Amino acid sequence: MADKKDAKKNENKEQEGKKKGFNFKIVLIGVPLFVLQLVIVYFVTANFLVKPALSAHAEQVKEHGADGEEADAEAEAEEEEDSGESFIYPIEDLIINPAHTNGKRLLLLSVGFEVKSEEAKKKLEEKEVIVKDMIISTLSKKTLHELNNPQEKDSLKIELSEQIKKLMPKTKIKNVYFSKYVLN
Repeated sequence: MADKKDAKKNENKEQEGKKKGFNFKIVLIGVPLFVLQLVIVYFVTANFLVKPALSAHAEQVKEHGADGEEADAEAEAEEEEDSGESFIYPIEDLIINPAHTNGKRLLLLSVGFEVKSEEAKKKLEEKEVIVKDMIISTLSKKTLHELNNPQEKDSLKIELSEQIKKLMPKTKIKNVYFSKYVLN
């Protein structure tokens, strides 16, 4: 009887020892699985949630409140038109004084406008002075914070594209590129 009690006590102590000891299986299997889950969540978030949301937001901003179905139809029509070659109209080394800097800070900017035809590029070249004035006027209204914020650069591109549309409604800007963007 005593032997059975001693055997049960020893068995209980062994089980408690196993419970209290560090389990390396958790580290060897659990940590890599956790890292794998993090990678999968990042991939899904970056590719399937964030990119579509950003592109949808950019399209809404471009369309200025167009209905969803109309915007989709227009986007499909634009994609069909955009299949051809494109031309870039560059404007080099504009110096801009940002708002509220009293001329103490400057923005050095080179920008390129991508258009779908050489004819549209020639129209931009003909109105170069007007286009430069529009760029300077638009960006000189921006504060240093707005110009220095990386997320604002995309909205600046959209705003410049919209300003060109106002100046020349028949000229279609496919994209705007900043080849030089230096704040001093």
